[in-house]
Amino acid sequence: MSLKTATILSLLITVIGAVVLLQGSTFHWFGNQQGYAPVQPIQFSHKVHARDHQIACLYCHSGAEKSKVAGIPAAAVCMNCHSQILKNSPEVQKITRALTEGKPIEWIKVHSLPRHAVFDHSRHFAAGVQCQECHGPVQTMERVAQTETLLMGMCVNCHRTHREVTLDATGRAIVSKERSQARLQASTDCVVCHH
Repeated sequence: MSLKTATILSLLITVIGAVVLLQGSTFHWFGNQQGYAPVQPIQFSHKVHARDHQIACLYCHSGAEKSKVAGIPAAAVCMNCHSQILKNSPEVQKITRALTEGKPIEWIKVHSLPRHAVFDHSRHFAAGVQCQECHGPVQTMERVAQTETLLMGMCVNCHRTHREVTLDATGRAIVSKERSQARLQASTDCVVCHH
């Protein structure tokens, strides 16, 4: 091996080692945006809606049950309540204005994965995974923040440790073990998340 090749190889190993040692903590481009809590165009409190008023996650994020993405609710979903409740508040007026003008609310995505990773909300919903396992205690947040790393190790550890699920005939998770039909073990095969 030439000196030039050895130097390049040594430098590459050093860079990879540094990334592994830091576990991506300062490399946002690797997917770790832990602590990221952007100011949104409308001040929305999950604490008020999800904890204080007990509105279920699926009421606003209905895609989580049926789709790869949980989705951000349409402004019309907000107005199901806010056409009557607090309709004159400045934040609700922003929603009303967006609907009147036919303009989308430009929410800022908080939980992002690298482009090379795939996550399917509906599969995790069907397996009985609670939203808080990946998104943290959202129901306590005035402003949503990414509390978990969302790095590969987090997902793999979850799949390895406690993801044996009992399913019913429709493919939904069963809480009671007496009615078990089929068992599913979460895969750690690379192509499940990287395809």
